[in-house]
Amino acid sequence: MLDIKLLRDKPDHVRERLASRHGGDEGKVSEILELDDQRRAALSEVEQLKARRNSASKEIGALMGQKKLAEAEARKAEVRTIGDRISELDQLVAAAEVKRDQILLTVPNLPHASVALGHTAEENPEIRRWGAPAEFGFKALNHVELCDKLKLVDFARGAKLSGSGFLLYTGWGARLERALINFLLDLHQREHGYREVAPPYIIGEHCMVGVGQFPKFRDQAYAVQEGLDSSTMGKLYLLPTAEAPVANIHREEILAEKQLPIRYVAYSPCFRAEAGAAGLGTRGMIRVHQFDKVELIKIVPPEIGYEELEAMVRNAETVLQRLGLHYRVINLCTGDMGFASAKTYDIEVWAPGQNQFLEVSSCSNCEDYQARRMNMRYKTEAGDNRFPHILNGSGTALARLFVALVETHQQADGSVLVPEALRPYLGTDRIPVEA
Repeated sequence: MLDIKLLRDKPDHVRERLASRHGGDEGKVSEILELDDQRRAALSEVEQLKARRNSASKEIGALMGQKKLAEAEARKAEVRTIGDRISELDQLVAAAEVKRDQILLTVPNLPHASVALGHTAEENPEIRRWGAPAEFGFKALNHVELCDKLKLVDFARGAKLSGSGFLLYTGWGARLERALINFLLDLHQREHGYREVAPPYIIGEHCMVGVGQFPKFRDQAYAVQEGLDSSTMGKLYLLPTAEAPVANIHREEILAEKQLPIRYVAYSPCFRAEAGAAGLGTRGMIRVHQFDKVELIKIVPPEIGYEELEAMVRNAETVLQRLGLHYRVINLCTGDMGFASAKTYDIEVWAPGQNQFLEVSSCSNCEDYQARRMNMRYKTEAGDNRFPHILNGSGTALARLFVALVETHQQADGSVLVPEALRPYLGTDRIPVEA
């Protein structure tokens, strides 16, 4: 969440940056500050009353020693009244703090000054491109046609098992998905210096709050119930991305500065109840409720947060370069950024069968926004406790990577050429047409 001190000291700056997101959240600043003023005024009165009570208590002792019992009783009654008022104020402080923080949890991060102003994705600046779109001397197929012809994905039976938006990988398709996951993990762990972790796929609500998924995106989550115990519903959730558990690994901890930077890589399936209505009722892999992803997480000192963001983007780009896929990098404008992000780069891969770019990686620096929600800090060599920057990125996401790969590398005979980097994992140089 945002630093309450920043709202107190620079409310107009906060309003201006929130307004640039075009979500109307700048209107919450006054309400937050009003509740904060109520809390601080009550705390100030409590301190004054405690001082009066302490003084009165000393006077009572002196009066009792002087046998002035009537005066002592009067002072005791005054102390009881003061105590009752302190109790009332304590409740007011607690209530104002809870309400203030509840609203703060619904306020998105402030866009970094380098982020372009804009309303929609159409205003996202393109940073660079790599490679060129595949050209075919034959009638190219889209991924649905290729998956049917090569028996890579059984769309009908996937829907029969779980409903629309779920996939059943089969044969070479299942092997290709597994090969891609292992390739991604090995690349980031061996060459890019990330430490591999394997998180639980069911996580607590506090993890969702920590990364900013809740409360805003609660309607997109799959809640879990333990057996028949309905009281457990909503305490645990299927993870929407490995970011949720992995970024929270060090929540409520104070790390030593020498431990930073921390870099994690993790594979997980991702579950999203509302992946977007368009496309879910049709066959295909572009929008699904369950997909695989290899996630990158960094916890770093603020001084190198943006340097590490650029490095993370390069790490994700390496994936597409090794697989011979045309892509572009864009910088999301203020109106298109994610809730918790201060700056985001999207990497979009070209899918010939779709005749469009598809997002396969989103790399963000959330600055100290998530760290504050998690109460994750680190102690500097000078002994100060500071909030680190937390970064997240897809390194990368499937099934869109799968889509771009089979569509880009399809051959005239109907087979799919396997990129050289992937051959050791798949054990072949091409996915053949089955007889």
